[in-house]
Formats: sequence, structure tokens, C-alpha cells
Amino acid sequence: MRERNSPPGGKHLGYALVDGSEGAFRGALLITDFRGIPADFRYTDPITPSRIEKILYGNALDAYIRGELILESLLGAAEKSPALWICRDNDLLGPLSRLAKCGVILLSTTARSPLEATGDLEKQNDPRIFDLQADGVSAPLRFTLPEGKVREEEARAVADILVEAASFMDLLEPFSRITRALAALGEEKDGS
Repeated sequence: MRERNSPPGGKHLGYALVDGSEGAFRGALLITDFRGIPADFRYTDPITPSRIEKILYGNALDAYIRGELILESLLGAAEKSPALWICRDNDLLGPLSRLAKCGVILLSTTARSPLEATGDLEKQNDPRIFDLQADGVSAPLRFTLPEGKVREEEARAVADILVEAASFMDLLEPFSRITRALAALGEEKDGS
């Protein structure tokens, strides 16, 4: 029997990040349990498109590299299946939702005052966007569901996962770990 206030076994959150700054694209994913403990980490080496590729692909180059080259290879290599994939960049929401075999959201902070109770969910003007009081003290988090027919049940299921995980971890903190890990990998490669 699981102790009260102990994290559930076997449930995971997946975090996906693709950075396209400085002319090179790098991606990583981190799958954690509901305590934030890593269960799987995958990354790509930097991809720097050539001048000819930039000309030939035009405006489609960014989406091609992010979605087909990076996300597809990372998701294919993942050894764990999370209950939910989380990204923080709107450019990843669509490609991630097409490739993932589970729910996908874009997650960000808000500057709002806390909602009345943990688990409170407010639909925003866009029917895909919801504010969620994930814990008892922080500002609500905002999540965006992918394009398509959005159902209230889907939003509530996402909210339930986030509230459960938020009782054990900071839901956005894994992104800073991914960013630091990619920086460390870059430094190792440079010999620093």
C-alpha cells in the first residue's frame, strides 16, 4: 500500500526542448517521475544547416529540423512513456502532438493571483488555453492544448496529472535542468 503523500509509482512526465539559437539546433528530452527524478534523458548533437540547405528549405527549414530531425529521433529513442509531454515553446506544440503517443501541452507561468483552490481550472478566451491552480500557494500555471477539437474532459485529465505531480515537484523546473545539461554537453564537446 502506498503511503499518503508519497509519489505514485510508474507515472512519468516528459519534457521536450529544442533550442535553435546561434545558428545551430539542439534538442533534448527529459522524462521524470512525479518527484522530478530522471527516468530517461536523450539529446541530439547540434545541427547546423548549411547555406545551401537554408536556401533550398526556405521558411520550412526550422519546422523540418525541429520536428522531423530532432523531435522524431528523440521520441523514437525514449525508453519510457510519460503520462504527458510538456513543452514550453509554442513552435513545438504541434509537432510534438503529432509524434507523441500521449497527451501534449505547452506549459507556462502566469502573473495572476492564486485561484481559490488547488485543482481549480479556468478556461481562457482561446478554448485551448486553461489556467490551473496546481498547488496551494503559487501563481496559476497556464497550459495550452494542441490544435483540434478540445474537450473539457481532456483539459480536466491534464489538470489532474499536473496537480498530482505538483504535489511533489516544481512542474517547470526540469526545463532548467535540460538547459544546463545541454550547456554542459556543449562545454564537454568544446573541451572546456
